[in-house]
Formats: sequence, C-alpha cells, structure tokens
Amino acid sequence: MIYKIYYQENLLQIPVRENTKSMYIEADSERSVRAKLKDRAFNIEYVQLLEGVHLEYEQAAPYFELEEV
Repeated sequence: MIYKIYYQENLLQIPVRENTKSMYIEADSERSVRAKLKDRAFNIEYVQLLEGVHLEYEQAAPYFELEEV
C-alpha cells in the first residue's frame, strides 16, 4: 500500500500550512509508516492511504516519487 505523508520539517516550530511538505512511502500500515519515520525529526501532520483513482491521480503527477525508507 502507498501512503502520502504530510509533514513539517521542523519538529519544534508551530505547524504552518505554507511549510507543509509531502512524501510517498510504501508500507503495510499507518503504524509501519510512523515507525519508519520515527528517527527523522519530522512533525507528521497526517498519513493518508492512497487507493484507486486517487492513487492513479497522484502517480500521474510529475512530483510523485516513492521515498526509500
């Protein structure tokens, strides 16, 4: 399954929408995604499962790239 993670790079600052970044990770569950990213100093805002048409839309975008974790 592929997940889209919305995050802030700085764990100590208050989240600001304009600074939100995203990445794509292949994992078995949301818990697995969070475990893989535990060692990074990210403020994870939201982990979204991508399926069906939504996944196809994201894969067609030029910025789609699976992160190796």
